[in-house]
Amino acid sequence: MTPKTTRWGILGAADFALRHMGPAIHAAKGAHLAALATSNRDKAVGFQAFAPGLQVFDSYDALLADPDIDAVYIPLPNHLHVPWTVKALEAGKHVLCEKPMALREDDFDTLIAVRDSTGKLAAEAFMIVHHPQFIRARELVQGGAIGTLVHVDASFSFYNDDTGNIRNQADAGGGGLRDIGVYTFGSARFVTGQEPVAVPYANLRFENGVDVFAQVAADFADFSYSAVVSMRMFPHQQITFHGEKGVLRLTCPYNANVFDLAKLTLESEGQTVVSERWPAVNQYILQVENFCKSIQTDAPYPCPLEFSRGTQRMMDMVFAAGRPAA
Repeated sequence: MTPKTTRWGILGAADFALRHMGPAIHAAKGAHLAALATSNRDKAVGFQAFAPGLQVFDSYDALLADPDIDAVYIPLPNHLHVPWTVKALEAGKHVLCEKPMALREDDFDTLIAVRDSTGKLAAEAFMIVHHPQFIRARELVQGGAIGTLVHVDASFSFYNDDTGNIRNQADAGGGGLRDIGVYTFGSARFVTGQEPVAVPYANLRFENGVDVFAQVAADFADFSYSAVVSMRMFPHQQITFHGEKGVLRLTCPYNANVFDLAKLTLESEGQTVVSERWPAVNQYILQVENFCKSIQTDAPYPCPLEFSRGTQRMMDMVFAAGRPAA
């Protein structure tokens, strides 16, 4: 019996979809990139180069009306994620939506309700939890490889001061925390399995209504947490889990094999250092394959909306602690 193939459509010809998620859908087992919705036909040419036969729709609604499309990927500006996810679910499509899927924790209540009422899978495209380096990090930390966890430190930065870019536009839901802070927060939650109980300190710097620098301190139930997130600093990323008996460090945790080689290093007692590397893993392909598997077999999806709501809750706490008084 031939396994079922999930037919995908993409809402919008975003550059990220062209460079990463479009090729991942095309390459993933159990998936077929069948359609793209864009009002600019010229933008479809790049997609058609790796996906011959791709059908191009002039509007998002037209793609959603196609009964042959099973699932859609949404790479639209942040402020459009919730309404178009709801429209797609109600049109009978499964939805994988770019992060941040919502701008407030309460938005996830709406998304979860529509997901449940339609019976379709909806998830945030939080690709890092599908990568074996984070699955391995979770096993090591929760398995006691570094002893009792004391502190987690995360950093993620890049430089973008282009005012025409949506990341620098408040009306589009821009800002560094929403763009990349979601990784520094969500990765700590995923590996430890714990939630923040307080954010006593958040130093946020804003330009034109969007955060461009954030220094955060948070308290989890059993450990402390710190992070630096910025859109105005030299590119850098790392997350460290520091325990009583060891240190676990991921030096390319978020853009694995794009920013640098995916690598995990464990330092433990006796000055023992063990490193693991994943030079050939594409986390975007793994994400699509896990999504398709959940659709086709009812297997639990590794990153449900409930998990993403927890990351948004932490982000809301940071904004509340760091926003300047009105």
